Amino acid sequence: MNNPILNQNWSAGSLLRFAFPTIVMMIFMGLYTIVDTIFVAQFVNTEALSSINIVCPVINITVGLGTMIAAGGNAIISRKMGAGKIQEAKEDFTLLVITGAVIGFVIFLGGTIWIDSLIYTLGASDLLFPYCKDYLLVLLLFIPANVLQTLFSNLFVTAGKPGLGFGLSVLAGAANIALDYIFIVLCSLGIQGAALGTGFGYLIPAAAGLVYFTRNKGTLSFTGTTLKWAVIRESCFNGSSEMAGQLATAVTTFLFNSAMMNLLGENGVAAITIMIYSQFLLNTLYIGYSMGVAPVIGFYYGNGNNIQQKKVFHISIRFIAAASVLVFAISKFFGPYIVWLFAEDTSEVYCIAANGFPIFSYNFLFCGLNNYTSAMFTALSNGKVSAALSFVRTFGLLACGILLLPRIWGITGIWLAVPIAEGTMFLVSTFCLIYYQTRYSY
Repeated sequence: MNNPILNQNWSAGSLLRFAFPTIVMMIFMGLYTIVDTIFVAQFVNTEALSSINIVCPVINITVGLGTMIAAGGNAIISRKMGAGKIQEAKEDFTLLVITGAVIGFVIFLGGTIWIDSLIYTLGASDLLFPYCKDYLLVLLLFIPANVLQTLFSNLFVTAGKPGLGFGLSVLAGAANIALDYIFIVLCSLGIQGAALGTGFGYLIPAAAGLVYFTRNKGTLSFTGTTLKWAVIRESCFNGSSEMAGQLATAVTTFLFNSAMMNLLGENGVAAITIMIYSQFLLNTLYIGYSMGVAPVIGFYYGNGNNIQQKKVFHISIRFIAAASVLVFAISKFFGPYIVWLFAEDTSEVYCIAANGFPIFSYNFLFCGLNNYTSAMFTALSNGKVSAALSFVRTFGLLACGILLLPRIWGITGIWLAVPIAEGTMFLVSTFCLIYYQTRYSY
């Protein structure tokens, strides 16, 4: 009850205002990520674009580990803050940031040592291998910063500073875009320039977060801590759905790349790269909202305020429904224009991606509720259900769709895999929300 920012009488307007900085932050992250790939496609070539997607699973796993600790730890920290255990929340926060930094260094070290084997394992052809190595070798240097900026982007909200997280994301994104232009266009560094721009984009919020939480004396800050395995385990367990989601993204990206390489070669990989990055951009609205309201859900779960918990849930469901229709409409009508940003409309890559977008776009009707449901159960410290939902959604439904549907419908099966998986998962998510309604009083 000691956090007046989280402990409010929420209305639709106030909840959306609270989540708004995180929503915009995620949208901006999506925008600068897609601009990054547009620079590569326009000023290097589509082989370089394909190479980014080949090594993308490494980044997915890195972000997944950071998000797992952040989301799972956020549930612990916000719950303890709700119960009035402020000092304990600070200690756990400090421990989890240290844990994230160590994980980032281990990934950097292992990735650098085994980089050649890693790239070939991810499915790079001989044509794409040099691009993959040039990109990944540079980006690995910034992996610890990537983990930290993922942690801080979540935990600024818990600290009651969503606007700071937003501002840093805007700054990092603007720097990334500017540095892409400098490194790729002016300095002609090619795909290595793209990696440098992205890496420095990671550094800005990571460094700012370290400075802020070191100097901050308010709700959440660095303090003395001890190694508490129980906290680390609970954070990993609570956030396992987020890790499962990113791991599944890595696996499905690998499967998409393999299927497209077999069907259409490097042009097919470039086309699926466009689709995956476009999906990430359009999903940021759901992801940002879910991240933004997660501390509120965790806080009311911690102090047992069922009235406010119900209000937050019903507002959220209405928002997700409206956002799903909006995003679907955008993808349906503007899909070809999004593809055009990456490839000339006379190229084979454009034809492949533009023909697939109208089918692929139906997934946006369903994935908003699926994202929110998983994030909500994480915030409620029910990592088991959240992880199960993520596993079924990706490893169970999407991976099976990628493996089976192309054998029946060829390239059309690739585009159908995501809408069918998300539509089926929509039914599963709805069932879980109904089943657990009494238990969590939402």
